[in-house]
Amino acid sequence: MDVKLINPILSAFGEIIPQIGFQTIEKKSLSVVGSTFKYDGILISLSVVGPIKGVIMIGMDVDSAKRFASRMMMGMEVLEFDQLAQSAVSEMGNMVCANACTQYSKSGIAGLDISPPILMIAQGGQATLSVPKTIVIHFLVDDIEIKVYVGLV
Repeated sequence: MDVKLINPILSAFGEIIPQIGFQTIEKKSLSVVGSTFKYDGILISLSVVGPIKGVIMIGMDVDSAKRFASRMMMGMEVLEFDQLAQSAVSEMGNMVCANACTQYSKSGIAGLDISPPILMIAQGGQATLSVPKTIVIHFLVDDIEIKVYVGLV
């Protein structure tokens, strides 16, 4: 995967997250995993089609997802990761990926489209993407650890 495919996603994440109530975004690390990886918690998956194809996934543990949803919902207490909380974090994924498509367009890659977000919840879950390698970007958003998985070609 071309590393240039990552910059629009980083820009989109940096633009959208502050708009939904978060103060600090720190990129902690970047790593490469194979097409299959394990996760605990939630994964928001959005497919990308057009000149670039693949998937962008955003993951965090369930407690972090509840805190994230609470912040998005103006501090409303989230005791369970229910449909409302799931909808909130899914919408964040939708916003980030839509903005990433705009960023790609600005860099000369136009005509991208994304699928509606799919939310998966698992402990000891496994995801397999249709790309040989997946780039994982580790963020700390305020005090919430978030991983962004990018599998694009």
